[in-house]
Amino acid sequence: MKIKHTFVYVIAVAALLFLEQCSSESTTISPNGGAQIGTGGSLARFAISGNSLYIATNQSLDVYDITDPVAPARTKKNMLGFGIETIFPYQQNLFIGANDGMYIFDNTKPDAPVLLTKYTHVMSCDPVVVQGKYAYVTLRGGSGCRLGGGRSFLDVVDLSDLRNPKLVNSQILLAPFGIGVDGNKLFVCEGSGGLKLFDISDPQKPMLKKTMADIPAYDVIPNQKTLIVTGEKGIFQYRYDTAETFDLLSKIAVE
Repeated sequence: MKIKHTFVYVIAVAALLFLEQCSSESTTISPNGGAQIGTGGSLARFAISGNSLYIATNQSLDVYDITDPVAPARTKKNMLGFGIETIFPYQQNLFIGANDGMYIFDNTKPDAPVLLTKYTHVMSCDPVVVQGKYAYVTLRGGSGCRLGGGRSFLDVVDLSDLRNPKLVNSQILLAPFGIGVDGNKLFVCEGSGGLKLFDISDPQKPMLKKTMADIPAYDVIPNQKTLIVTGEKGIFQYRYDTAETFDLLSKIAVE
């Protein structure tokens, strides 16, 4: 099983690099709402903005100058404590998922992000994505994520005041992993439980519209109505539309 997951991770990285190349060639703005190059999934530990590369290690947020991509130079190291898991860039901010909360950085100066605040939640594994004034966070309990197990949740956090985020909605899920957002669609991966589609026409109240139990999913990358899904069966590319239909475009299977 470890070999399978490692292979899927490698495929996911390849997908990210592919999207980065496409974005670079078309000079489009990423769906994350900023000037990032490429589009990463919610489980990513890497992000790029301009000439800055961000790496979320287990304890810190490291910043590298990649003006010369052959010789990246670290310009800053922000120590955050243990349990750092993911990074999600949105507009002029960086959102760092940790197992006990979400760190929010002002990224107005890409080479020197400044910590604004930390939003604290129960101990769990917690990817985060952001759209508009709201962050969507999946909190997974169970082995490896929370001592003693516990329930899993989809939380909606109001970011109107970035220095004072507020929880506005929370609903129970099975065992969420990655998460993705595009317009009024919120995609939540539940591992072997499949892929769930929520309607967020009301951004504070996600409404479950569809469960695709036949698509084991660990992370998703929505990009201009194309959805890249990674899971233990491999990597899949779907086309989705407003009618909640998903058409398989391609797949790389993992045996």
